Amino acid sequence: MFVRRTAAVLAATAVIGAVVAPAASADSSPSPSPSVALPSGLFGADDPTYDGVWRQSLALLAQHTVGVRPAEKAVDWLTGQQCANGAFAAYRADATAACDAKTQVDTNSTAAAVQALAALGGHDDATGKAMTWLTSAQNKDGGWGYMAGGPSDTNSTSVVIGALKAVGKKPASVSKDGKSPFDALLKLSTACDAEGDGAFAYQPDKKGKLAANADATAAGVTAGMGQGFVAATGYAFDLTGCVIADAPDMATAAGNGANYLAKAMAKTSYLKSALPGAKDQPDYGNTADAVVALSAIGATKAAQKPLTWLEKNSADWAAESGPAAYAQLIFAAHTSGTDPRDFGGKDLVAQLNATGPAPAAAGASASPSEKKNDEKKDDGNGLGVWWIVGVGLVAGIGIGFLISGRNKKRQL
Repeated sequence: MFVRRTAAVLAATAVIGAVVAPAASADSSPSPSPSVALPSGLFGADDPTYDGVWRQSLALLAQHTVGVRPAEKAVDWLTGQQCANGAFAAYRADATAACDAKTQVDTNSTAAAVQALAALGGHDDATGKAMTWLTSAQNKDGGWGYMAGGPSDTNSTSVVIGALKAVGKKPASVSKDGKSPFDALLKLSTACDAEGDGAFAYQPDKKGKLAANADATAAGVTAGMGQGFVAATGYAFDLTGCVIADAPDMATAAGNGANYLAKAMAKTSYLKSALPGAKDQPDYGNTADAVVALSAIGATKAAQKPLTWLEKNSADWAAESGPAAYAQLIFAAHTSGTDPRDFGGKDLVAQLNATGPAPAAAGASASPSEKKNDEKKDDGNGLGVWWIVGVGLVAGIGIGFLISGRNKKRQL
């Protein structure tokens, strides 16, 4: 969902001075090689102008997830990118210079850094300041835009939900004018009709119309489960079709989004993207994010087909796209209980490590089966457990949902 989106939005921001909705069909390709030497602690060899903090955060988080202790200078580089007010920009070439009004900080870079630093531990001051800034940037509808003050979008709201989870906050309790992040996501969930089919939109268009967006849907489903980049595997969830409800709750919206993703990949095993005027192409990053989303909600059978496709076909894409791509694949492997060190015969961990400074320690992580069992223990922040509760309210994140009601509602 994010490896291409961040660069696209920031590039547009730099050119026209405003945030625009990125095209979900944008192809993934590395940015031009920088003309100056990059910091030794930075992951990746391509121009970091639009994604430096993003790819660094994902790389460090992926390393931590598989039991690798990142290089100290890699962590120091990330913390050194933070502005005094707690926010992060996509990249600051001179981190010794104070941030000012011209420094284009954004919610996505900030929330990604929070997820990484919270996981690594020992950075409470940095994550605390970052969360204070993010809270100040929350919109009245409960969501977040890419830039503070910009209209809420599904992707930005979702990455902030991941940051909230990372620091132990329940998304439903973080509100603005009585609206939580889940309220914002619900407003971006499409109807069960031929046009929307229960997917999430990125943002409404100028007329307020919502259009299904696979990128946003993968993000919205994962965030709707109260999860971040590193998501826990959900309990069994039956993809029974899009549920029509007069007043859908977050659980219903997440389930509808999962149905949309599974349906979109039923024939091809992957999500598609295309540049204007070009033929449809496989979207490897969004497919990896869809695997995370389906696994997080408990639709593990539906996740297996695209996961297998990624194992067979994603190697060239990851090698070309760099550390964030390897991280996305590692997150997909982690949530689905697959060994990232034997992903279609490739060692994703070694490949990720090779894109940055040598890690301080590269210990082996727990086996996929052990991780899967551990993750099914409810931590009170996610929604995984409510899929097996016959009838009840999920108080963990403040979302009430009667499971039996889902099967009684009219389906398409």
